[in-house]
Amino acid sequence: AELVESGGGSVQAGGSLKLSCLSSIATASEYCMAWFRQAPGKEREGIAAIESDGTTTYADSVRGRFTISQDSAKNTLYLQMSSLEREDSARYYCAAEPAPNGLQTPLDQNEYKYWGQGTQVTVSS
Repeated sequence: AELVESGGGSVQAGGSLKLSCLSSIATASEYCMAWFRQAPGKEREGIAAIESDGTTTYADSVRGRFTISQDSAKNTLYLQMSSLEREDSARYYCAAEPAPNGLQTPLDQNEYKYWGQGTQVTVSS
């Protein structure tokens, strides 16, 4: 599976961005999809996941501010980010894993086989 992220950029604190991840697979069909991020010097962090049945999971750090969604007709995963903070600055990656019955820990990077190259998000104050 090939995953290509887009939509990153620079934004001021309090602003919004919407990331997209175009997939070569049918995203809503038996796959769990997720967004991860990694800031310099920090470990990769799972922030949002959506399972094939539509169940979503969020990290505490983004819950209420970020929304994960997908458009199966476009094979595209989205991450709507609002109320951005400087701490949200990172490289954002999408990931996919065949999981018709869901994943045990959908925000664990070790659960995912397929990864995109990432898109950079920089939030300034």
